[in-house]
Amino acid sequence: MKCDKNFCQGAALLLIAITVLLAPGAGAQNQYKTLHRFKGGKDGEFMYAGLVFDQNGNLYGATTGGGAGGNGTVFKLTPKADGSWTKSVLYSFTSSGTDGANPYASLIFDQKGNLYGTTVYGGAQGSGAVFKLAPKADGSWTENVIYSFLGGKDGGNPSASLIFDQKGNLYGTTQDGGNGAPGNGTAFKLAPNADGSWTESVLHVFSGGEDGGNPTASLIVDPAGNLYGTTFYGGGGGSCPGGECGLVFELMPNADGTWTESVLYSFTGGTDGGNPETDLIFDPAGNMYGTTKWGGKCTFSDGCGVVFELTPNKDGSWMESVLNSFGGRDGFGPTAGLVFDATGNLYGTTVLGGDRSLCNKSSGCGVVFKLTPNSNGKWTETVLHRFLARPGSLPYAGLVFDASGNLYGTTFGDIRSTLGSVFEVTR
Repeated sequence: MKCDKNFCQGAALLLIAITVLLAPGAGAQNQYKTLHRFKGGKDGEFMYAGLVFDQNGNLYGATTGGGAGGNGTVFKLTPKADGSWTKSVLYSFTSSGTDGANPYASLIFDQKGNLYGTTVYGGAQGSGAVFKLAPKADGSWTENVIYSFLGGKDGGNPSASLIFDQKGNLYGTTQDGGNGAPGNGTAFKLAPNADGSWTESVLHVFSGGEDGGNPTASLIVDPAGNLYGTTFYGGGGGSCPGGECGLVFELMPNADGTWTESVLYSFTGGTDGGNPETDLIFDPAGNMYGTTKWGGKCTFSDGCGVVFELTPNKDGSWMESVLNSFGGRDGFGPTAGLVFDATGNLYGTTVLGGDRSLCNKSSGCGVVFKLTPNSNGKWTETVLHRFLARPGSLPYAGLVFDASGNLYGTTFGDIRSTLGSVFEVTR
């Protein structure tokens, strides 16, 4: 399997001891169930991507490695009457990588039931691809690469999910490419053509400076068609690993087809958080919510991460509020976005933290958490699950709800004992 600076180095770094104080003892656990544990090989292995439901209650996802060609898979989980789930591989990326290689991001459906996703590597130039999977009458799926990144001005190495607009255009980000080598990333659009091809246009090239750099999360869109996202680096400076601490940005469409970027908030790496890898989410009032991987109030030198809210002001600026600052046992290092339930509670995951007495004594193996709003404007955190070494650990991706309000997610796996899993948390 091919490696990149995030995948293989990131996996190795998670096995290195991280010195952080975590309180002893175990808390209450919600009912946790493993739906599938990846075996490696043709079954697939290691997951950065989250899950998506279809209208029939089936789950779909992607593994970063494994499969028949060693470059990852797209899979389906079908629920059975006895409560178990049947897994099937819809597509294995080939060893050549020309059809894409190593998907990191969650998949999305179009209105016709086709799946779309991105791969960090592969494609015609090895700089990543956008692919489409179309279902056939016999139950098989056909894969087509709708765009291969060149790694230059058009962007390279996309690690985020895609979104559709109402006209059927796709939008996304690349963590590299743009200007220079390897570049600081782009925001892009893919427009469908009548002949079935797609045309890519770059909405913004990040400089790595005050406008941000290296976006690793997907975009969201407001009713007016403006796009919002985060960058891991760039911004106004700070004390984060690697320098600048990242930011939240807005892209506004202009009448001539260009887009204008505005920085809504630059993180400092202090108590306000630092280095967001997260997708954002709106509430009904137009406030945005997300997480940062670092920063906050914990004793670890770079911080354990925060959950934040951005509220728009009348003058067009935005105010940041920290809803929760992780401390270790309640979570450490969130990299995924959040989800709301029907009553306004937020749910998410952290890659590390939890109960180090039962998993990875240096840093823990991650948690599933809930944030409940209080009448005084503050939020109360509850840990719903602390991951163990087996059968799953290190949840990089966010969560999805089923119709009954149960939560579903994925774990990356810690290489030594697990190769990733799909899980359910019943509330």
